[in-house]
Amino acid sequence: MRQGVVWAALCLWVLACPLLPVSSRSSRSLVRIGLKKRPLDLNNMRTTRIAGMQGKIGGGGVMSRYHGLDDPDGEFVSLKNYLDAQYFGEIGIGTPPQNFTVVFDTGSSNLWVPSSKCYFSIACFFHHKYKAKQSSTYSKIGRPGEIHYGSGSISGFFSQDNVEVGSLIVKDQVFIEATREGSLTFALAKFDGIMGLGFQGISVGNATPVWSTMLQQGLLHEELFSFWLNRNPNAEEGGEIVFGGVDKRHYRGKHTFVPVTQAGYWQFEMGDFLIANQTTGICEGGCSAIVDSGTSLIAGPTLVVTQINHAIGAEGIVSMECKEVVSQYGNMMWDLLVSGVLPSKVCSQIGLCMSGPGIRTVVGNEKTESVDELGDIVFCNACQMIAVWIQSQLKQMKTKDKVLRYVTELCGSLPSPMGESVIDCASVASMPNITFTIGDRAFDLTPDQYILKTGDGSTTVCLSGFTALDVPPPKGPLWILGEIFMGVYHTVFDFGDLKIGFAEAL
Repeated sequence: MRQGVVWAALCLWVLACPLLPVSSRSSRSLVRIGLKKRPLDLNNMRTTRIAGMQGKIGGGGVMSRYHGLDDPDGEFVSLKNYLDAQYFGEIGIGTPPQNFTVVFDTGSSNLWVPSSKCYFSIACFFHHKYKAKQSSTYSKIGRPGEIHYGSGSISGFFSQDNVEVGSLIVKDQVFIEATREGSLTFALAKFDGIMGLGFQGISVGNATPVWSTMLQQGLLHEELFSFWLNRNPNAEEGGEIVFGGVDKRHYRGKHTFVPVTQAGYWQFEMGDFLIANQTTGICEGGCSAIVDSGTSLIAGPTLVVTQINHAIGAEGIVSMECKEVVSQYGNMMWDLLVSGVLPSKVCSQIGLCMSGPGIRTVVGNEKTESVDELGDIVFCNACQMIAVWIQSQLKQMKTKDKVLRYVTELCGSLPSPMGESVIDCASVASMPNITFTIGDRAFDLTPDQYILKTGDGSTTVCLSGFTALDVPPPKGPLWILGEIFMGVYHTVFDFGDLKIGFAEAL
């Protein structure tokens, strides 16, 4: 027995053990889950927007995925739309295991799969369903559970059973059997359910996340998990998630670690944000950011996303009101800013904003405003963005005419809150790098890395990998770093020391 343990340790030391099977009976293991990648589909992305528009304006916007962030007193519950998600893996539930394809999602915390008792939702007919009667380790809970999403919801009841993750058996895991899956999103999805990897604080029903149960049962070699997402569209292997450690073959150099600032989502403090090595000034004092494996895109403040779209030539749709503000009030705003008035005060002084400072988002509000009120909000938001843009250009000592002309161009690049920002594929090579500052280190994204391509040959469509998300203080400004960022940078989620690490992915 002792010789066997020594031999196993030696194998690990020479990196031979990854070639050997890991016993599910081992008390502390490193577990690899291969991920499958679904090719990006423009039709699916458009269907996401259509599904989100059912009901009220903005139902499927990015804000609706993160309920509570637009409300300082809101609950910390994850609301997301997963139709854009590209990476999936397989788990088993029950004894013998019933297999399900799931999204491993760091932006939520619950595990749910369709139930055999789901009779009236179309989505359930297209996916695998959990059959409690076929599992010898099933335990009934029965308490109802519901998770709301921007374009629908899932509801059902809590159950308990063993969950097989790679070679590990997680005993008595609490999960939701979904008996109703609302909206077109889940019917078209290529996955059966979601396995949340966030913290228990955002878990519906306060259910313990799977990774936390692993930790409690002493199943992991280290108190962390790591993601490698393969961005090679021609590769057969989509990526890998490792529970209990990291695979050194999938990154170069050392990870840069930053502390988790709020243990709900995997949230941390990010520094300055640059376009072509020029600061945008938005995050000089710090911005919150969330690492989210359940979304494809990168979401950030409209102020910055508009500048990105302008720099890369993305087509702006919501720009008329912005240009009108520049035309009518640009000279007055310039004079006020030159005289020393703060950008946050300018718009109230010229009468476009009647409330306090801070860009207000229309998307996802529960209250229904009148057309006039919505118009006032739109002009106020446009004014506040313009004030920040002018102030940023003032620091570079540019002339008024040149600054106002530049700001008008930025208005033409405002992103649509419900659509894609399309760009010319032929211009990708000339686009600037985008840089995130994390832990005093620069993390660059090249055009090839932040531009999404779908289709082949003459039918290829290129889309900006950035979308707008406006979260007011104190929880904002906020960035959501999705699969685009995680594909470039191998990511470690360390729940033992409450930190997140990034290193160049291979």
